[in-house]
Amino acid sequence: MVSTQWPMDTPNVLSGLGIKRTALTPEQREQLDVEGYFIVHDVYTPEECQEMAAEFERIAEEEGRFGGSETRSEPGARRVAAVFSKSTAFDRVLTCAPLLVAASELLGEIRIHADNMREPLVGHGHQPLHSDVPSEGPGKWRLVNSLHLFDDMTKENGGTRIVPGSHRWASLNIPPANIEKGFVEPEDLDRSHIPEDPFAPHPEEIVLEAPAGSVVVLNAHLWHGGTKRVSDAPRRMLHLSICRRELDQQLNQREYVTDAMRERMSDELLWLLDVL
Repeated sequence: MVSTQWPMDTPNVLSGLGIKRTALTPEQREQLDVEGYFIVHDVYTPEECQEMAAEFERIAEEEGRFGGSETRSEPGARRVAAVFSKSTAFDRVLTCAPLLVAASELLGEIRIHADNMREPLVGHGHQPLHSDVPSEGPGKWRLVNSLHLFDDMTKENGGTRIVPGSHRWASLNIPPANIEKGFVEPEDLDRSHIPEDPFAPHPEEIVLEAPAGSVVVLNAHLWHGGTKRVSDAPRRMLHLSICRRELDQQLNQREYVTDAMRERMSDELLWLLDVL
């Protein structure tokens, strides 16, 4: 779908999507800078959450134990990846204005890094505290992550735990796939808070809780991790991460883009996915 005539870059793409810098409030901007995250409520209506949750159920049932294998499968959790190639229901997350503004301000020129959905099974879901990417030092950010909640997220159903402010410290337990060969973190990063046991509660951690329809935006250098789901209440969500445009995608969107995506999506969205 052709919708633009001008050279495409992040400011023009956001403008083409009708997104202004004012979509990010001063309070959200400050919280992201100081604490490394913020939460926006009522991004999606109950009907939109129900539609996305239903599509998650449909795809997860179809894919079974192979779900999420485009990036990784996870024992004890249901996962689905490459979601835009499998349903139109998730396209709306690509236009989440506070997320896109936050990512552009932290990263500059951006593109989608990865997309996947996850729900821990009852009795599972606890993860070690980790950063998603290595650190180049405060201000030289590489990745922004986001949680799009189809259900209420609580302490009982596996809410995400974070350590506010830890995005400015040394990274922790980075997934090996996200570490570039030969990358070395700066020696002057703060390592005084690194726990002996990353699975244990951290003295400075909090567990995030938010209602369905909310979006949690995280500086992906922030220490975070899933917690154990102890209730039957569902906790389905979509993770959408955004990286600096020159960095590698975790999920190479060009391998999964479909003709249907090209037909229905604007040039702005295809540019964000880096499949234009």
